[in-house]
This record gives sequence, C-alpha cells and structure tokens, in this order.
Amino acid sequence: MIESLTLLEQSELEEVAAITDQFDQGLIPDSKPAIHDLVKSASRVIAPLGPISVFAARHPWAGVEEQSFEQVARWFKAVCDVDIYPNVSILKDAKNRGEIDPEYLETNFRHWLDSQSLDLPRDVVEKFCRAALRLDNLPANVLEAPELTVLAKKLSHLTLQFFEEQPMQTLSFRVERQQGVNVASYLDHHVIKWCKLYLDESQAAWSMPNRKEGFFRAWRRLVQYDPALRPSQRKQLSKCPQEAHEALLEALSALEISQPLIQRYLEAHLLSLPGWAGMMLWRSQQSTEEKSLLLEYLAVRISMEQAFIKPYLPLTQQKSEYALRLVPLIAAWVHWGDLSIEEWSALSSSEQKARLSLAYRFDDILRRRIWLEAWEQTYEEQLKAKISSKPCVSNDVKSVMAQFAFCIDTRSEPFRRALEKEGPFATYGVAGFFGLPIETVELGSKHGHFSLPVILEPQCKVKELASEFESNRYLQRLQSVNSLKHTFQMMKQNLLTSLLLPEVSGPWLSLQMLGRSLFPREAGRVFQQIRQAWLRKPSTELSLDYEQSETELPVGFSEEEKVHYARQALKMMGLTDHFAPLVVICGHGSHSTNNPYASSLDCGACGGASGRFNARVLASLCNLPNVRNTLAHNGIVIPEETVFVAAEHITTINELRWVYVPKLSKAAQHAFDRICAVLPKVTERVNKEQLSKLPNLAPQFGKATTEMQRFAEDWSEMRPEWGLARNAAFIIGSRRLTKECNLDGRVFLHNYDWQKDHDGTLLANIITGPATVAQWINLQYYASTVAPHYYGSGNKATQTVTAGIGVMQGNASDLLTGLPWQSVMKSDHEFYHASLRLLILIEAPQEYVERLLDHDHMFRQKVQNGWVRLANLDPKGYWKSWSLNM
Repeated sequence: MIESLTLLEQSELEEVAAITDQFDQGLIPDSKPAIHDLVKSASRVIAPLGPISVFAARHPWAGVEEQSFEQVARWFKAVCDVDIYPNVSILKDAKNRGEIDPEYLETNFRHWLDSQSLDLPRDVVEKFCRAALRLDNLPANVLEAPELTVLAKKLSHLTLQFFEEQPMQTLSFRVERQQGVNVASYLDHHVIKWCKLYLDESQAAWSMPNRKEGFFRAWRRLVQYDPALRPSQRKQLSKCPQEAHEALLEALSALEISQPLIQRYLEAHLLSLPGWAGMMLWRSQQSTEEKSLLLEYLAVRISMEQAFIKPYLPLTQQKSEYALRLVPLIAAWVHWGDLSIEEWSALSSSEQKARLSLAYRFDDILRRRIWLEAWEQTYEEQLKAKISSKPCVSNDVKSVMAQFAFCIDTRSEPFRRALEKEGPFATYGVAGFFGLPIETVELGSKHGHFSLPVILEPQCKVKELASEFESNRYLQRLQSVNSLKHTFQMMKQNLLTSLLLPEVSGPWLSLQMLGRSLFPREAGRVFQQIRQAWLRKPSTELSLDYEQSETELPVGFSEEEKVHYARQALKMMGLTDHFAPLVVICGHGSHSTNNPYASSLDCGACGGASGRFNARVLASLCNLPNVRNTLAHNGIVIPEETVFVAAEHITTINELRWVYVPKLSKAAQHAFDRICAVLPKVTERVNKEQLSKLPNLAPQFGKATTEMQRFAEDWSEMRPEWGLARNAAFIIGSRRLTKECNLDGRVFLHNYDWQKDHDGTLLANIITGPATVAQWINLQYYASTVAPHYYGSGNKATQTVTAGIGVMQGNASDLLTGLPWQSVMKSDHEFYHASLRLLILIEAPQEYVERLLDHDHMFRQKVQNGWVRLANLDPKGYWKSWSLNM
C-alpha cells in the first residue's frame, strides 16, 4: 500500500511539473477562473436553446453582433461550412417573382466596384464581375480539369496575403478532411449519445446513473464501460481528472492548443453541435447547480476528441491544400473571364496575383450579399409605395364604438384589417405581454409559466383562484387525468406491461385513431367537450393583491404597481384619451394537434406562452376603481362607462374567444353585442385569405373557417398555419399610417405617437423591447430558411422527439430546435419565407432617430453591422433609409 501511494504521489508530481511547464510556455490558462471565462466568452457563438415545449424564438448570432453580417457569414463558412446568405436557388426564385429589382443589383454592384482599388483595367473587371454576378455555378468539367490542377500547383509559389490567416477548426474536422477518416462524425455520434442520456426529461425508461453529480462526473463513471469504444480509448478516458476544468485543460494541452487560440478552438467545438451545446448553455443559465454545464460539455467533448485522434497526431499542413484553394479562383477566370489555361500561363506574376485577388474578393458570399441587399431594398421600396399610395386616415374618435389592443405579431395584421372594415372599431398594436412582467399559475397547477419575453425576468406571480371547495374538487379531477396519462406512459416503458397494454387500450385507442383520421374536426370537438365536461373548471379570480413570499416571487401587485403597469400599458399602445365604451385587450395563442412545435405557433417571444392570461390581468387592473382614480390624477381619464374586457386571438383559425367579460355598462354592452355579431364574418374573411396561402392538399370547398378548423384538429397536418413566416418589417407609428394598406401579414405593427414622446423614452423602450424580440423572430426564420440543415429542424415527417426536450432527424443528429421545413417552405423546391433581415420603420422626426442612435449603442451597432435595416418617415412624408455605414 505504501509503495502504491508513493508511485501515485510521484505520478502526480510529474503531472504537476508538466502542467507548470505548459503554463510557462503559454499553452494553457493558469487558473480555474480563466478557463471558465474562456468558455463563457466562447459561448457567444451559440444561442441558449430551451426545450421545444417552451419554444422561444432565438437570434442565432446575438453574441457576435459587434461584427458585420458579412464577416460572420465568412467566418461560419470557413469554420463549419455553413452559409448564412440565401442560396442561389432562393435568390433567383425571388428575382423571377419580381421581388428583386435589377436596378438595385446594378446600383449595388457599381457601389462596390467604385469602392475597390484594383490593378486591372476597368473593362476587364466589369466583364468578369458581371458574368459572375449572374450566380451561375462553375461547371464541374472546368473545376475538375487536370490542367487546372497542374496550373494551380505551378502557381503555389505566389504569396497571396488573403490566404495567410486561416480560421480555427477542430482537429477532428481537419483529420477527417485530410485523411478521410470519419473522426469528427464519430465524435459527434458519441457526444450526442451522452447528451441525450443526461438531458432526458423522463422520456427514457432508465435514467442515466449519477446524474445528480453533474454531466462530467456521470460521464466519467460510465465511459470506461462503453462497449462502443475501443479498449484503448476506454482506458485513456478512464484516466481523466476528476474535475471537468482540469480534464478540459489536460485535453487542450495534449492537443497543443496554445493559450491565444483556446477560445477560438472552444468556439469551433461549440459550433460542431450548436443544438446540444445551446441546450447545455440554456441549462447552465437556469440554476446555480448547473452553472458549469457548458464547461463540462466541452470537457467531455474535447477529452473524447483527444482520445479518438491520438493515432493520427501530429497533423502537418499539407502543401496541396494551398493549390486546392487556388483551383476555384482560376476556374472562375476560365469560365467567367474567358481566360484559357494557356493565357493564364502567359501572364506575369503581378497580373496573376491581380486576377486571383479579384476572384477572391468578388467571391460567392459577396455576390449573394449584393443580391440580398437588392432584395431588401426592393421590399423597402414596395412598402414605401404601398404606404405612400394610401391616404392617411384616422377614425373619428367620437364615433368609435370599441377599441382593440392586439399583439404586434404579424398574424394580427390581417385580423385587425378585417375587423376595422366591419364597424366603427379602432385597433392598436403593442407587445403581447402588455408590459406585465409576471409568472402565471393556472388553477390546479403547482408550477408557473413565465408569461413575458425571454429577454426579461418576472417580477411577481399571478394565480388563478377559486373557492377552496371548488378548487379541491377540480384539482382531484385534474389529478385523475394526469395520473391516467402517467400510468399509460409507465406501462409503455415497462417490459412486461408494454406487452399487455395493447390488449387493454387497443379498442379505445382504435376509436380515437379512426375518429381523428376520418373526422378530425368533429373528433377534436368531441374529445375537447368530454375533457371539459369531466374537469368542469370553476369560475376563477386573479390574485392581484400583493402578498410577500420569502422563498418565491411575490404574489400580485402593490397599489403603486397596479397603477404603474396600467399606465405603462396604455401609454405603450397610445391609448391615453378618447376611450371608447368597450376596450378589448387581445392576447393571442394557437391550437394544433399532434404537433411538437405547437408552442412555436403561440407567442414567439414568450416561450410559447399564450397572451390570454396577461390580457385578463391588464383588463382587470384597468377596471379597478382605485387604479382609475389615480390614473385620472395623472392625466389619463377613463370614463365611467368604459369597460375593459379580455379576449384571445386563436391564430390557427382566426377566432376571437372571450376570456374575461365583467359586468358591462349600457354602451359597452351595445358595443359587445355588435362585435359578437360581426366576428364570424371577420373570422371567415381572414381564414379565406390565409387558406389561399397554404399549400395543403385539402379540398377547396365549403367555408374557409371549416377548413381551417379541420387543419387545427387533424393530427396528420404538418402545416396547420404559417406562423410568422414572411415577416419582413416592424413599423413604429400611428395606425392611420397603415390602416388602408394590405400588408399581407408580413409586418409587426406597434403604435407610437412621437408627439406624446418628447424625450424619446417610449421610442427607446420599443426598440430595446418589442423591436429586439421581433429581430430575434425575424432572424430565426431567416436562419431556418438559409441553413435548414444547421439552424432548422428538417422535415417534420422524419423527426424524432428525443429526451422530451426537442427533435432530431433519426437517432443521432444534432438537437434541432429551429423551425421545421414546413414552416418556411411550400415544397422541396419552393420557398415561402422571404429571407430578409428585418426593416424597422419609425414614424417620427429625423432628430428622434438620431437621438435614439446616439443614446443606444447596441441598436446603432445592429444597424451599422447589417443585423437590422432602418428607415425613417418624418411628419412631412420624407422617407430616409439609413445606410449600413453611417
């Protein structure tokens, strides 16, 4: 025993000495906090991704906005071969549809050309670039010509500055590329396996042992017994240090990653599986117990990489790589520049460098950038023409019977337009959580749901309440339903009971299958009625009054908070005077069946939460006498006859469902009756408009509402609605600006009156809140369209729900938490979502926009670097587009 301890101590001393020597050489960071900081910095390249059940739109590149869009595009292409500009097929299709004006292509091309300093005649440059700008692919016979490869090798002696700095790639990726061994794919396969085991949310029958010890320690205990690994790999991994940060440092040292390159190397690994890494990042942000989870993930991944690629080290830079990179540049001149191989050989070295430099600069990414900007400029011009061609009209405020506050969600625009045509109604746009930073707890639930955008934190909790007797009875009925579901799930997973389950449940499930398959609309209604009849949820009230809690969020609001949130909501929607007898606060939600992405069709900002609860809370606050009295002292006088009610806009079927209707005044009752009378007509009109856009193979007859209801209940329907596809702009201004415009459900509409915002506070709040969330939604749809294999989630028909948290393609893919193919494409060859970056249009004097840009550095950075586009419409009707390089 003494001898064993001596040997152990000696090996530890040798290890410490080796690490000390590596510190001196600058190979690894010299402290535990240092490696934690590097992991935190590296996480900027991925987005935190929550479970699909609480789907929230995420901007995939939020952490790299300090770089321009083009710089990030080039970096992603080099590191992980991912294109974030639209592909050639999408761009050409858009041009054929008339969505790209050739004049903008010409203008953008000339602007780029005038900014360049090239050592070639202008006519030679224009001829080459114009041919390349047609976006035709280089023919395979040109790229694969043997004489081209020979010429590239001859030109390898040229020193080209643009080839000097190479992006950091993982060593496993380099081994796979150089030696043709599937090391990177093999590594991904094993990492995915361990992530699924650790992150499982009770979907698997057998959970991962030792999960409570953390991801790294649980993995370390089990990996040495993994039969899928070679004995030598298991032996090496069993010797990993006990602590994750030590294992990560050891693996980085063994791979000889120098300290200045560590962050870039970690970033490359995070980008290898951004879905699973993003889930680890999200989990690390949810609790202090798992705050080091992303570091543990990297420790597991890079430790396994070091074990897998050990036989292939050290790697050497192959001379042929340089020549291979020259091949497409020379081929471009052969095809687009009409320069033969013989003519190339006759050129001087300086002329060859100049031509290679031009081909490198005017590459595929730059050409597609020019096309994308032309597409965006064309849309902006079309929007400008649409707004300018319609007269700015406003409702006679005295004759308005009802006012509706809708979410800015693009799906509200067609409904608002149809509603306004049916009577003396005015609509307003505001963020759909209505400025209420609350966690909601429905009756019978022990857990709350954050009912606000994911970029915010709740400040209080609001519960549904009923009498103790009714609440207990309802809870018993609800528990019986949940217990039945749980028992069924456990029987499915158990080896013995799973054999008996078909015999027991077969007849009942067969009836359900037949009903949902043959009569989806009717079956859905019957099942819903049966559930409601059994549960019999009682009438509820809300816990609006403040109650302090030592361990949780406080319940309800103080008297000052009630007034504050009501006043804030009314100001944000621009409704501070001339109140109608009835004010309807409209949240929105969606309904679909057998849809893993159901929450993505609810509020894209609020983690899949419906806005119905927030609408009810705000309407209740605005009806409180004390709140109204205090508001009146602050200049917001709500007439006694005015009553606030709450409703929910179901976007799948475009139906308005009443959520909270208190006792109405005579004028409010008259308005309510009028609304109820016209709503079926509004619903039918909007559904008819939406149905025409859906490429479903359903029979096109009968009422549109009936068809849309069938889509919502059909469990085989992959596209119950389009969601926020084709979103393109965010308008901050008065409703009179767009009231007469058909914006085709593509625009977020937020009310704003600059005349009531002298210091610019309201505008600043709209930009930092709703506009930022709209940008996230826009870029998630954009990313899922331009890189569906990387940021999307593929075809719904081939998805596998895994670990209860997301979907995969097959059983060993990345965790795909982006939007499915059916949310952005009409077919395999025809896109539906237009991959445009969000255009933000502000109706205000130019000095308001200048002040905003001066005070909000983050927003100015978004505009300058091309993450959003900005336009300004001043009171005199002058439209200004703010360039990317101000």
